[in-house]
Amino acid sequence: MRTRVTLAAVSGALALSALALPAAQADEEPADITVTNVVANDGKPIVMNGTGYKRVTVTMTVTAAAGVEEADATLWTGGVMPPSPDDLDGLNWPDMAEARTPDGLLDCTEVNATTATCGATFVLRPQRWEGGGFDTFVTVTDKNGGTYQNVNVKSFTYKRHSIVRLDASPEPVRKGGTITVRGKLTTAGYPYSYGYVPVAAQNVTLQFKKAGTSTWATLKTVKSNRDGALRTTTTATYDGYYRFSYPGDHRNAPAVSVADHVDVR
Repeated sequence: MRTRVTLAAVSGALALSALALPAAQADEEPADITVTNVVANDGKPIVMNGTGYKRVTVTMTVTAAAGVEEADATLWTGGVMPPSPDDLDGLNWPDMAEARTPDGLLDCTEVNATTATCGATFVLRPQRWEGGGFDTFVTVTDKNGGTYQNVNVKSFTYKRHSIVRLDASPEPVRKGGTITVRGKLTTAGYPYSYGYVPVAAQNVTLQFKKAGTSTWATLKTVKSNRDGALRTTTTATYDGYYRFSYPGDHRNAPAVSVADHVDVR
């Protein structure tokens, strides 16, 4: 048995309190209906770039003593309750981070008389999403008409994609000489613009790996300026590779630059 189940995603940027569901409707959990094993993006943080769409697979296990009839699932973010997934069709909310599966439906496959596994792919758009998390609003109906509804059975982290670049010079350099390392830290620019924008006041570590080895050692920490630029110096000791490593923060994903080899003579 395969059940077609509605799936959609919206942003809490829709600040219309009239759409908030009554408390009883928003959190109904009959003991004989459960939703478990809710996983998005294979359990990894969702990293959104600023230039296009992000496809994210969401799966879950649905169990109902009377058997699973249908289910709705909505990803949403922000402080306002989303409308019912059934109310999303045909609406045009250009200021929202609206997202849907390609056909608007989620497939559920029956495992046995009481359990089904459900999954689909959201197509997420970065507009208005600055970084934070998604909540998962799920409604399940069993074959006796019983209903389970929970505004958040699982939360997922999402962050903006980051890029850090590095260039070390001069190349080659004499042993004991000074190496100047420059770089830049940028991140996806939504919700204000597409493309990538500088990230200021972020700590980035300069790391070195001696040629012929596999271990990276941290040399120092560098802070990006208001233009996202990074600049520091170090002393040339051995042939090897330099890179910048950015740990990320609550909005921006971690990033590591391409390593730059410097020949020491």
